[in-house]
Amino acid sequence: MRQFPLQAHDLEGPVFNEPWEAQAFSLVIALHQRGLFTWEEWASMLSAEIRHAQSQGDPDLGNSYYQHWLCALEKISVLKEFSSYPEMAERKSLWISAYENTPHGLPINLSAAKNS
Repeated sequence: MRQFPLQAHDLEGPVFNEPWEAQAFSLVIALHQRGLFTWEEWASMLSAEIRHAQSQGDPDLGNSYYQHWLCALEKISVLKEFSSYPEMAERKSLWISAYENTPHGLPINLSAAKNS
């Protein structure tokens, strides 16, 4: 497990394995606080995603939890119509392009994305 600056810890160690997990967690909290979904809706969506993954063979060792979190976030975003799968795919593509076109050590900015 990699360590990153200001990483949250509990008594068992780091709470997140990677920075993206903390960002996904924070995004869900922020969207909930803005009233875009209830906590019950979120818990139901996440539980369904975990059950689905387990039915597909996920051994549930804890290392895939935030993958399920992210899938549930994408699904609730589409269900609540504040994003769409094509919009998320386009944004991912832009970020990948921006990342590939940003010199090492510099912050990534979407303006660095190249149109493909």
